[in-house]
Amino acid sequence: MTSATPERRRGRQLPTAEELRIWRDFVETTEVLTSRVAARLQLDSSLSSGDYAVLLALTEAPDQRMRSSALAAHIGWERSRLSHHLGRMERRGLIRREECPTVPRGAEVHLTPSGAEAFAQATFPHLRAIRELFVDALTPDQLRAAGDIAAALREHLGPRHEE
Repeated sequence: MTSATPERRRGRQLPTAEELRIWRDFVETTEVLTSRVAARLQLDSSLSSGDYAVLLALTEAPDQRMRSSALAAHIGWERSRLSHHLGRMERRGLIRREECPTVPRGAEVHLTPSGAEAFAQATFPHLRAIRELFVDALTPDQLRAAGDIAAALREHLGPRHEE
């Protein structure tokens, strides 16, 4: 009787009790961390984490503009979710949407001066919260290990795509 290799067994077996405990700890801790960082961002700047993700992408984009479909893919959102969110951001003057001159029925999202200012004012407090809630909780070795874990998961999961 030949036994399967660990890789083959791993794909067919359910997680062990210890693996499930680690999974739950990982998921629950990530949810608490994400929630606390988002709450601090909202408190410090009145921006949601979604607002910040959009503003960050536009800040880094050439000419501070992106096609809405590229923006959705970049931040890992479904287009309908992004469209609703952009409507709220547009009403607050953070972004503006215009028809794309090169693509029929396409839209470009532009960062406004108000959006750039809101992003600039939010960045330092947001980075401070990341430092206090994430970086300072870990030793340098743990921080490197967290980076390695994130990279391994990203590679295993493949490129971002809409689910």
